Amino acid sequence: MLVDATQFPFVWMKTGPSSQTTADNPFEAFEALLARQEMFVLLNEEGLRAERHEHTPEERKQLSLWMKRHKGPVRAFVKAAIYVEPNTLTRLATQPFTLIYEKFWGYPMLITASREDAMTRARELLVK
Repeated sequence: MLVDATQFPFVWMKTGPSSQTTADNPFEAFEALLARQEMFVLLNEEGLRAERHEHTPEERKQLSLWMKRHKGPVRAFVKAAIYVEPNTLTRLATQPFTLIYEKFWGYPMLITASREDAMTRARELLVK
């Protein structure tokens, strides 16, 4: 996962290997964002592709443990994750998953049709 925080508080996430040295701790970039102790929004414009990486049981375990350790800061500083998905059917089909996502992560998963819509929602969230 690539994390681009150059436009903070708008943090763009992309699939792929990180450019940072995160071999020992894949959540290092996310922890650095939380350490700022400022509100931010996660954005992804790659769409909601079905072929996303399926996590192994060990990866799911590590993710769960990490989330338990960072639950407070995650819920305090991440306003939402906003995904850009131009396909209407995919947006609608993903809607039920957003409830599961929010329950696990502690912040809402929003799905928009365009980058412009995503940025508008992100700005609105950051002023609340």
